[in-house]
Amino acid sequence: MLKWLIIAVAGYLLFRMLTNDQKRKSQDGDKEKERMYAAGEMVKDPVCGAYVESDGGISVRDGETVHRFCSYECRDKFLEQLKGGGREIPATAQTEKEPE
Repeated sequence: MLKWLIIAVAGYLLFRMLTNDQKRKSQDGDKEKERMYAAGEMVKDPVCGAYVESDGGISVRDGETVHRFCSYECRDKFLEQLKGGGREIPATAQTEKEPE
């Protein structure tokens, strides 16, 4: 009986160590994203509000303005909003997938 109790306690302690490690990594990742946003290395997706890297990802160039997106779905929704709002997308507007 004592053997099973020791195994159960060891299993519980191992479980707690692993879950705390995952929480710590998640918190560190959030802090890194906040630092990157504050430093101007990340920008906000205009459709869903997700933060994406400012030097990569899916983008649409509209004259001098470059809009960055987290996915092709958000990019397509943005382009539809421009068309639906009566705004023509200039012929010079380019959609591009930059290297990661």
